[in-house]
Amino acid sequence: MANTAPQRHDLADFRALAERIDINGPRYTSYPTADRFDSGFDHAAYLGALDDCRAAGADAPLSLYLHIPFCENICYYCGCNKIITRDHGRSARYVRYLAREMALVAARLGERRPVLQSHWGGGTPTFLDAGEMRAVMAALHRQFDLRPDGEHSIEIDPRRVDDDRMTLLAELGFNRVSLGVQDFDPQVQAAIHRVQPVQDTQRVVDAARRLGFASIGMDLIYGLPHQTTARFAATIDRVIDMRPDRLSVYSYAHLPHVFKPQRRIDEAALPSAGEKLDILVSAIERLSAAGYVYIGMDHFALPDDALAQAQRQGKLQRNFQGYATHAGYDQLGFGVSAIGAVAGRYIQNARTLDEYYGAIDAGRLPVLRGHVSDADDQLRREIIGALMCNGTLDIASIESRHGIDFSSRFAEELTELRALAQQGLARIGDDRIDVTALGRLLVRRVAMPFDRYLRHERGVPPASAQTVVRINAGTIPGSTARYSRVV
Repeated sequence: MANTAPQRHDLADFRALAERIDINGPRYTSYPTADRFDSGFDHAAYLGALDDCRAAGADAPLSLYLHIPFCENICYYCGCNKIITRDHGRSARYVRYLAREMALVAARLGERRPVLQSHWGGGTPTFLDAGEMRAVMAALHRQFDLRPDGEHSIEIDPRRVDDDRMTLLAELGFNRVSLGVQDFDPQVQAAIHRVQPVQDTQRVVDAARRLGFASIGMDLIYGLPHQTTARFAATIDRVIDMRPDRLSVYSYAHLPHVFKPQRRIDEAALPSAGEKLDILVSAIERLSAAGYVYIGMDHFALPDDALAQAQRQGKLQRNFQGYATHAGYDQLGFGVSAIGAVAGRYIQNARTLDEYYGAIDAGRLPVLRGHVSDADDQLRREIIGALMCNGTLDIASIESRHGIDFSSRFAEELTELRALAQQGLARIGDDRIDVTALGRLLVRRVAMPFDRYLRHERGVPPASAQTVVRINAGTIPGSTARYSRVV
């Protein structure tokens, strides 16, 4: 995928097309998506996955994800698995169980394996006090070899982090931070119950730069109450002044029947579908003009950032944190609701503390559900990943590696894809499929024809030039919900 900025005519075409689009689309941080996981996948199945992971050898790198569910206050938009509390007795207990879970997993692996990517998400990971953070990191180092040349990141609430805490994060070995911002407009902040002065965010950015963090990321959300194109443009301009290395501009999905805190949001204050689309187009224009590379979907990065470099080299990948540079390794998930990907299996932990603690007290891994990928899953995951990450699919290479005739195996998929190509989203040749600049803005739609589960669920969509898509239901960062919106 050539990482050039979307041109004005691409954005105009996107604006016209998106108004007619009306089909939900997964984010494809996994394939199959998490809603396809099976509750029959249990402790024994996870042990089998760990045994196969162990067989890869002691030097095979790992990726780790830790879920810290605690937050001091509720943000009304949030769809994450979280626990609202100010009681550090609860978090101290959680830290002890995290260490026990790590020990169970590491004992099965048998070796202190190298880790080249780790990420703490939530909730609010920086809810943990200094002693609790040190205890978690000590447990990680006992069981794993966190390589200093790896990517080690943590999500930060700038309202809860001072210079001393930033110094501690650097001392503990974090080299990347992701800051929750959402919007700088005071009226929007009040409406979502997240008042965060610009100065709080600037202070954390300054500290991260002073301490030598390799990457600073920010998360924004569009489609929130009281947002307008002009107001969000002002937020984008402030963000550009701070110059984070990476940006995620997520769409707000209003699902009050799923996420109860969203019931406190005034639906009448939400921007219209047309206004929301204008907000997105304006954000893409402003960020592109400021030199940011449009990585895909909701991700942007500076040209010298590792994400942009990986995309230029055709090495960009996806995992449960989105676009990534080290997504090809087995990923272990620790904590409530955490998802891992190990030896061709997906594993998700129990979602409640009681279930999580109960399993560990019984000496079991706290598995809620999972999935064992078959050969077809692996083939389609490779296809979807190639289209979404690097914007091109080498058909001959796929045929050679998987021993298939692509045009025969995917005849129905190609019929649907040709309809999308007529709308300018892709180019289909005998030996390759390329996502166009317009298609990059709707890249999930280009990938969706290859999703076997989605096709079986709703049947094959009509293959006509009128087939259109709106990525329209939702997740918030950190949520395990299946869909997120483009408009």
